[in-house]
Amino acid sequence: MSTLFFERQLSPFDLLFKDFFKSELNFQPATEAKISHPVDIYENKNGLHFEVACTGLSKEDVEINIEGDVLKISYSKPQEDACCEVDECNYIHKGVAKRSFNLGYKIASKFHLSQATAEMKNGLLKISVPFAEEAKPKVLKIK
Repeated sequence: MSTLFFERQLSPFDLLFKDFFKSELNFQPATEAKISHPVDIYENKNGLHFEVACTGLSKEDVEINIEGDVLKISYSKPQEDACCEVDECNYIHKGVAKRSFNLGYKIASKFHLSQATAEMKNGLLKISVPFAEEAKPKVLKIK
């Protein structure tokens, strides 16, 4: 790909579009928009399940805490990017999100939070919370 593509002059339309997102009025710049962290949460016959996207992170980078009935999942991004420690980075496109996140979920009493398990595989953190014994369906015998 030619470097001229990235060095070209911006047209008036490009400048208008670019400045539209920098408006101080009622708009927030697109670069400052709060983006929620990608998480899938589902329930099946085995309990409650969380799948948290952790692209580029190892299991040591992510912290999982249980405080009462709250499940907390967090990652704190280091101040310096690995690329920028050695030399100055000039990203052409930055699509991999390596931002800090701090997620918290209040878990219903029908789940046994203290028996939760977690595993990290291929950048996907999977947390499973089984049903509490008292919440499982029971068959009553008639006397």
